[in-house]
Amino acid sequence: MKTGNKKIVIKRLINKMQGLTCCVLAGLFVSAMINIFVCQSVRVSGKSMEPSYHDGDRIVMEKISYRMGVPKRFDVVVFPRRENYYLVKRVIGLPGETVQISAEGDIFIDGRLLKEDYGMEPIGDAGIAENGIILGENEYFVLGDNRNHSADSRNTGIGNVSIDEITGKIVW
Repeated sequence: MKTGNKKIVIKRLINKMQGLTCCVLAGLFVSAMINIFVCQSVRVSGKSMEPSYHDGDRIVMEKISYRMGVPKRFDVVVFPRRENYYLVKRVIGLPGETVQISAEGDIFIDGRLLKEDYGMEPIGDAGIAENGIILGENEYFVLGDNRNHSADSRNTGIGNVSIDEITGKIVW
């Protein structure tokens, strides 16, 4: 191969590598933006959301809904509790409502029995909801589906969850 042809081949190779590098960098940038602003994969750790989600499940959290709206009853939401530690729980009580859990494990919203079938078994410990909790203007009461094996709004360490804390909604 002549020297001139070698230079052309090398130049084409360099151009292709630059093009590939640009594509990879653009892909990484788009992926990062989607992960930061649109959705991200979340791994379930523990059995607090069984039978809906199991330990080790990978689920998708979308982050846009609650920028334009608010959580609805029975949405599954994600919120942080420590640095790099997020909880996945189901919304039970909405802002302004009173949530109470009876000694028999029934959930009452504003004095009316909540009809739902997400809980695996009757609640054994009402925690701080035994005497009723009045939710603030931007607060939500959340429970794990595996009610007797879940750290949730019944616990003083978690309590009511502010809309500002909710990172996103589980969609997949």
